[in-house]
Amino acid sequence: MYINHFRKWAFVAFTLLMIGVLSACGNASTPSAANSGESAGNTNSTEASQSETIKYQASNGVVEIPRHPKRVVEVADSYVGDLLVLGIKPVGVNQQALENPYFEGKLDGVANLGDGQSFEQILELKPDLIIAPGWADASVLESYSKIAPTVGIKFGELPLREQLREFGKMTGKEAEAEAWITAWDQKIAEAKPQVQAAIGDKTVSILQPYAKGIYAFGHNYGRGGDIIYGELELKAPSIVQKEAIDSGQGWANLSLEKLPEYAGDYIFTNPWSGDDTDPSAVYESSLWKNLPAVKNNRVFRMNPKGDLFNDPVSLEAQLEIILDDLLERK
Repeated sequence: MYINHFRKWAFVAFTLLMIGVLSACGNASTPSAANSGESAGNTNSTEASQSETIKYQASNGVVEIPRHPKRVVEVADSYVGDLLVLGIKPVGVNQQALENPYFEGKLDGVANLGDGQSFEQILELKPDLIIAPGWADASVLESYSKIAPTVGIKFGELPLREQLREFGKMTGKEAEAEAWITAWDQKIAEAKPQVQAAIGDKTVSILQPYAKGIYAFGHNYGRGGDIIYGELELKAPSIVQKEAIDSGQGWANLSLEKLPEYAGDYIFTNPWSGDDTDPSAVYESSLWKNLPAVKNNRVFRMNPKGDLFNDPVSLEAQLEIILDDLLERK
């Protein structure tokens, strides 16, 4: 998951006990979606159950999930846009997803689950599928699974196209996934030669000051890197290529003194949103002001709440912004 998504998943035993009680009560008084279908006249309950579910390999093991889920809760933050482009509006998402400006107007009426740690609130939404972060503690994933079938997904394991295809398989929306990929490929095919002709061999960096230093990001970690390095295949400074891209980590940590080594001819930046960082320590420093990108007016500010994400909806918005920035100030 994103660095600033890491949270402490500590839950008291009382809460887990209450979930079990509430879940038992809910099952006793309210028929499940599968049972509702059977009571409507399906006499072969075994065949109905088999036809209405699939087995999906998730990070938390093989999970039996609805073939066409109707009420999806997304508590992993990163995949709301994957659901949206498939035509699935989740019933509940975390606060951070609701703050993404690229989702504006697309999540009206969706429940705000805060940090996703309120099991009782999730239970009240009666989900038939929960999308959870694969890096969460096993006990947390188990607790979600007591509410509804839960698919854990580890952030960054798959490139964007394959990740969307997995959601297509998971939700019975394979055709919608392929349609988006086809349209996206066409956009990249049109944009890539324009940008590469404009930028040439110049380098591009993605830098974010935080309380104790600066992060430099590669691809597959949001912040526009999926587009800049992954899709448009622009050149990173050699040290960023080595430490943030070739390493597979997705990011590198540097001190202010090393800034010139990591700074490209073009820089995309905004302060780290995970703490009370005062960005002036970097942006007002002589090292920053003397960078070629700063002197040549080739520094672009990112959206701190939207560019964290690398889902299809966010990538579409980021692509337009990145193209405008790079082609305008080439």
